[in-house]
Amino acid sequence: MTNKDNLENAYLSIRKGLMRAVSRLVPPKEIEDIVQETYVRICAVKNTEQIRNPHSFLYRTARNLALDHLKRAETRVGVSMEDEGVNPDWATEDQDQVYEQASAEREFEHFCEAVRHLPLQCRRAFVLKKVYGYSQREIALDLGISENTVEKHIARGMNRCRQYMKQAPTGVSRNPGSSESQGIKQ
Repeated sequence: MTNKDNLENAYLSIRKGLMRAVSRLVPPKEIEDIVQETYVRICAVKNTEQIRNPHSFLYRTARNLALDHLKRAETRVGVSMEDEGVNPDWATEDQDQVYEQASAEREFEHFCEAVRHLPLQCRRAFVLKKVYGYSQREIALDLGISENTVEKHIARGMNRCRQYMKQAPTGVSRNPGSSESQGIKQ
C-alpha cells in the first residue's frame, strides 16, 4: 500500500472528525465544502513520503482551509463596508474618533467573550442568527432542533450577553456618546 493510499484511508477514517473540527470554525453551510476541499488537497499532494502523521496532516489542512474561509469572509465584510462609504482608515481622523474606535474594539472583544460564555447549543443558534443571518428555520434544520427551541436559544443568548455586557471590564467606559446611553438595544 502506497503512502497516497494511506493518506486516503486516513481521510476516510477521520472524515466525521474533520467535520466536527471544521464546524467549530465555520457556519454549517460551509463544513462539507471545506472537508471536500481537504480531500482535493490530499489528492494533489505529490510527495506523500514526507507526511509522517496523516491524521495530523489532514486536521491541519482542514483547519487551515476553514481559517482561510473565515479570512475571505472578513475581507468581504470589509469590502462591503467600504462600498457603503464607511471609512476603515480611522487613524487619519481626529483624536475623538481614534478613542471611539479603540473603545468600540474593547467593547466588541467584551461582547465576543460574552458569546463564548453561552452554552454550546445556545451559542451556535445565537451566532448563526446574529452573525451569519440565518433564518430560524435554517438554524433549526442545521442544528436538528425545533424552531421554537431556536427562538428560545436566541432569546436566552441575547439576555445573557446583555447581562454580561453590563458588567463592563476595566477599560470599557460607558460614556455619554455610547450606544447604551442613547437607548440603542444591541
